[in-house]
Amino acid sequence: MHRSLWLATLLACASCVSAQTAPTYTGNPGDYIAHDFHFGSGESLPDLKLHYLTLGTPHRDAHGHVDNAVFLLHGTGGDAHTLFNPLFSTVLFGPEQPLDIHKYFLIFPADIGQGASSKPSDGLRMKFPHYDYDDMVRSQHQMLLDGLHVDHLRLILGTSMGCMQSFVWGETYPGFADALMPLACLPVQLAGRNRMMRYMAIENIEKDPAWKNGNYTTEPQEGLRTANEMLLIMGSAPLVMQKEEPTRAAAEAYVDKYLAHTTASTDANNLIYYVDASRNYDPSQHLDRIKVPVMWINSADDFINPPELGIAEKMVHTMPHAQFVLLPITDKTHGHGTHTIASIWQNYLIQLLNESAPKP
Repeated sequence: MHRSLWLATLLACASCVSAQTAPTYTGNPGDYIAHDFHFGSGESLPDLKLHYLTLGTPHRDAHGHVDNAVFLLHGTGGDAHTLFNPLFSTVLFGPEQPLDIHKYFLIFPADIGQGASSKPSDGLRMKFPHYDYDDMVRSQHQMLLDGLHVDHLRLILGTSMGCMQSFVWGETYPGFADALMPLACLPVQLAGRNRMMRYMAIENIEKDPAWKNGNYTTEPQEGLRTANEMLLIMGSAPLVMQKEEPTRAAAEAYVDKYLAHTTASTDANNLIYYVDASRNYDPSQHLDRIKVPVMWINSADDFINPPELGIAEKMVHTMPHAQFVLLPITDKTHGHGTHTIASIWQNYLIQLLNESAPKP
């Protein structure tokens, strides 16, 4: 989920978790440097930095293989900290909770182009390699093997972009994980309204004269603001917004606050790159390679992945051990951002972990 979509969810549901009772998780930071990394575009970087956070301790079986690692993948524009959101972490990471950090070794990567990992704003600007989801997954795989010495995953759980990467992971590295839990996406080419919105966000920046082909000295405010307006609508949930902003004044104040924050904290070139990274995503032809249990969850009020497309109900049958769940609209769902509100779907996670538990 783009950081602006994450912010919208967090602002809309700030009262869901008590600040006085919620534990705080920060994670142990680390960096992996992939030397001479080659991208699918033919471009390369001499040193690609991938930042990550971890919680818990890796456990190795009698053969020396890690058997308790869980890979948690953030959404577009997020970073390694995104899933430390209390709506997610306080429901899952505590004692006796589904991803108890005393039992599991949790790994949170910051993807290429985002967070503290290598990205256009580090200096290369629009000369940064044009990465895609295949590059992201391949670099994650290399980081796990060479950097963290993790050769197997108990679970891959991904939200939004991370959801899409979960499918790429499953078919590119079959069996590397015992189970997959994609949240809020579809495993098909991004077309229709989804791609239109991404295209318009990018075009609004690139057509701003202040962008200067990416060589701006100050952010192209007009284009960046309009792009963030587009992304706000992408992540919107009508029932939530009607409830939380029931008057014209409240609705306009929310927009002003939201855009002031996102426009000030977003780099235009970075946004172009991570919104466009999905341009050639399409795992639909090879989903049958995914043999492990899959618990795939979307919500009925997701504007980005609307249920009326009927895609999920068709594609789920291409994977032999996949289950698709469409969460109904309630006063607890938050559109696309429902992927971060773990209290709504945690029982499905428990079910998946039980079903995919390795046999003794």
